[in-house]
Amino acid sequence: MIVALFSLPFVAWLLLIACDGGDATVPGATPTTATATATATPEAIGTPAGTPAAIPAVSLEKVAGGFARPTFVTHAGDGSGRLFVLEKHGRIRIIEDGRVLPEPFLDITNVVKSSGNEQGLLGLAFHPDFERNGRFFVYYTAQDNDNTVAEYRVTSGANQADQRTGKELLAVADKYSNHNGGMLAFGPDGYLYIAMGDGGSSGDPDDNGQDLLAFLGKIHRIDIDGGDPYGIPESNPFIARSSARGEIWAWGLRNPWRFSFDRETGDLWIADVGQDKYEEVNFQPAGSKGGENYGWAVMEASHCFRPASNCDTTGMTLPIFEYSHGEGCSITGGYVYRGSEFPAIEGIYLFTDYCSGTLWATRQVGAGAFETERMGTLPNSISSFGEDEAGELYAVRDDEGAVYRVVAR
Repeated sequence: MIVALFSLPFVAWLLLIACDGGDATVPGATPTTATATATATPEAIGTPAGTPAAIPAVSLEKVAGGFARPTFVTHAGDGSGRLFVLEKHGRIRIIEDGRVLPEPFLDITNVVKSSGNEQGLLGLAFHPDFERNGRFFVYYTAQDNDNTVAEYRVTSGANQADQRTGKELLAVADKYSNHNGGMLAFGPDGYLYIAMGDGGSSGDPDDNGQDLLAFLGKIHRIDIDGGDPYGIPESNPFIARSSARGEIWAWGLRNPWRFSFDRETGDLWIADVGQDKYEEVNFQPAGSKGGENYGWAVMEASHCFRPASNCDTTGMTLPIFEYSHGEGCSITGGYVYRGSEFPAIEGIYLFTDYCSGTLWATRQVGAGAFETERMGTLPNSISSFGEDEAGELYAVRDDEGAVYRVVAR
């Protein structure tokens, strides 16, 4: 299946007309159990017969289907070429050599709480030396509602992990079911970065985004090889401050869904889901020492939220791009393309909106300068993007239960 998108001219700082909308970070309908299958032959859809169409700049090619509400896709960095697909209810499935393996890589449905629309198994990151040590890390909402980061290991057979090796690294209490964040990724520095939402409800009632003693509403950076259960890097921005958590790397976030590192430059891109009016993309250059405050809940994107006007933005880092709820409801952050197959999109950050399917592409054109193109429309309910080991991009579609490959001409 190939879904075509149509290229539009580049515009700088594309800001769109607003209307109210709601969260849809990991939305969907009643969960179903399905058997995952691979699709060998792409099938073109979306353009009626006889209708002239523009040459597609970017399209989606279906790789596999039948997953139960997929939330993420990634690779192990071990040279195997496998893709690992997370299912919301607590399973990790493997696509190997074009087919979906019948047995899950990991099944932790017994410890994962997925009854809330934004709860479940949300993040996966493999240790940089996974091929040797078999260690990997997951982020999920636990049965007691805690936002949990845990380590597991592969102990016998590369395609199955041992559930008994599970070890909690972090368990952060959360009163509400929404705004859980969930992204995990190792940075170029070898440390594990963890995104946590503000804890939920609406409007950050506990002011977690601006509270440096709260784990919620932050991106954290930890050393999983430097302590038990982890160490805190000495270069973290707040490690010497008694009134702050040493783990914090960045703060003032509402529900970062997703962040990613540019594998060539090391720059960090953060998509943050908005409240009623705006979705935003934040950018942290590779040379940053950390500690950026992205504004929530004083700010929603570049606009005052609390208070609604004349807010103090001193020391805050504003987004490089925002769009209003006239163009969607919930941002799905992506990646900077660094693969080799499609040079036309080299160096471009791709992201979409869960509800509208609008696809945007942002490129950096100078220090602190960015251009954003509204590329066209994807199918809606794209819940996440991911990369394979070679830097090629993929997307998972929540309600369809499918994995797609991003292709370009």
